[in-house]
Amino acid sequence: MATRRRVVLGGVTAVSLLCMYVLCGNLQTPLKHLGSWRSLSSQSQRLDQKGNMSSPAPSPTHEHAVTPRTPSPAGHQDGVETTTTSTSASPPRREATPTEDTFIGDAYMSVDVPPLTDCPGGIRSRVAKTEFAGRFLTNIPVLQWSEDATRDQHRRLSRYTGAQGWAGIDFDALAETLAALNSSANRIMTDDWKWRRAASRCIRCAVVGNGGILKDSKKGPEIDQHHYVFRTNGAITAGFEQDVGARTTHYTFSTNTLVNSLRSYAALGYRGPPRSQETRYVFLPDHDRDYLLVKAAATHGAVQRGPERGQDPSRYFGEDVSAAKLKMYHPDFIRYLRNRFLPSDTLRSKYRNLYRPSTGAVMLLAALHTCDQVSAYGFMTPDYSKYSDHYYDRHYHAVGFFLNHDLRLEMHLWQQLHAVGLIRLYTRS
Repeated sequence: MATRRRVVLGGVTAVSLLCMYVLCGNLQTPLKHLGSWRSLSSQSQRLDQKGNMSSPAPSPTHEHAVTPRTPSPAGHQDGVETTTTSTSASPPRREATPTEDTFIGDAYMSVDVPPLTDCPGGIRSRVAKTEFAGRFLTNIPVLQWSEDATRDQHRRLSRYTGAQGWAGIDFDALAETLAALNSSANRIMTDDWKWRRAASRCIRCAVVGNGGILKDSKKGPEIDQHHYVFRTNGAITAGFEQDVGARTTHYTFSTNTLVNSLRSYAALGYRGPPRSQETRYVFLPDHDRDYLLVKAAATHGAVQRGPERGQDPSRYFGEDVSAAKLKMYHPDFIRYLRNRFLPSDTLRSKYRNLYRPSTGAVMLLAALHTCDQVSAYGFMTPDYSKYSDHYYDRHYHAVGFFLNHDLRLEMHLWQQLHAVGLIRLYTRS
């Protein structure tokens, strides 16, 4: 009898152990993924507490130059640093997903702004039939203005650093700046459309990058025939009108890129932002210095603090600049572009707080969300090595690649948008 009990007990024990083994085997993969996300979340919290990571002094030809990319080893896209681990000890590498809300934050404010046109076959009607339908939000706020400065919104957006949020931006300073942007002209990109439209049912926009592909293109007259012409950073037009046009209705920049352009391109003819009655200045706010400059420009005062302390904004925008000519991209819009259109591998690296879409990419994608027809000139194409970095370069300069932007990923996006008919990309072919 005792022997029989031992046999039965041994059998029960064996079955129990087998069940536990099967259960643990089934739980293994989820547990690994949970551990991975916990580790990633902890890294995100550490980075967010520190704010933006420091970087070397800006390069003369790039917005915020950081460690250059190295040639891509096999399996590593765009030379972005990735963590190499044994496949037996870690889950497989995955695409960036919106599960890390404290960093990715794939939830956005929704605004109800009626369309300005009834354009047949415009971008908004075509996008639903393309691969971008699931990414494209028609109610995303492209610009921020006075009504966005609430305590609740400040708490929500203070979780996100850099251009993606309001981390490090004092609420009172934010509210004082946005209070000056209190008209429809500040919240609508093409605010003068009702005077400009004539008989047109569609808003036609030319978005002009500074790429060397435009040199000797003779595209200037074509560019100037659009309703709106968008330019960015060191946009030199004097002497290059036949290739790039002369008009500028929207000039996109950050305070940092403006200062860098004035320093780097002065010898080539850049004297500051374009000035005309139709020009609007669209700030991409990377830091609090952008809010300080907007406030000073809108109130015709001096910058109160920071690197530009005491400066008179009229040196950049002219004596007659008004608050109605100033606009600021909404941080939700920048984060949305990063998350849904340009989710670079850099988001999985230790440099992720440095990464955002380039200023030119933000400008082009803003046009995609506000115009009915978009033509893009001077943006990178697969044969970019044939052309100098800028159309105004006196000698050939190769395009540089840096970790804060993913220019190859952007180039691929322009190819996709062109292929499905959402933009018309100048390729010189």
